[in-house]
Amino acid sequence: MSQPDHKSSTPHLPLDEDGGPVFSAPWEARVFAMTLQAHEAGVFSWSEWADTLGAELAGDGDGSGDTKGYYDHWLNAFEKLLAKKGVAAADQLFHLKEAWDQAARATPHGQPIELDR
Repeated sequence: MSQPDHKSSTPHLPLDEDGGPVFSAPWEARVFAMTLQAHEAGVFSWSEWADTLGAELAGDGDGSGDTKGYYDHWLNAFEKLLAKKGVAAADQLFHLKEAWDQAARATPHGQPIELDR
């Protein structure tokens, strides 16, 4: 599968001077990479991704007030597509997110976060 052109096919993607994506936290880079891997594995088409992300971004209004960050929208769109495609149920994703949040809060700063199995 060919690599999607992120500059032209992904709305509002924060880019650096060289045209690469900009991440403010490690989780943003991870969800970005997971999305590309899922696309390359054939879980969804790039047009399905762009439509889902576009709808998620459009739901945030005009950008005034308390709006979500770009990658919060990205994560929500990714989770919606995973659930829609039957890869992971919405409740599984919710419980995994809760477990991750608990593990992150319980982990001392600078230490790797580990989920209990």
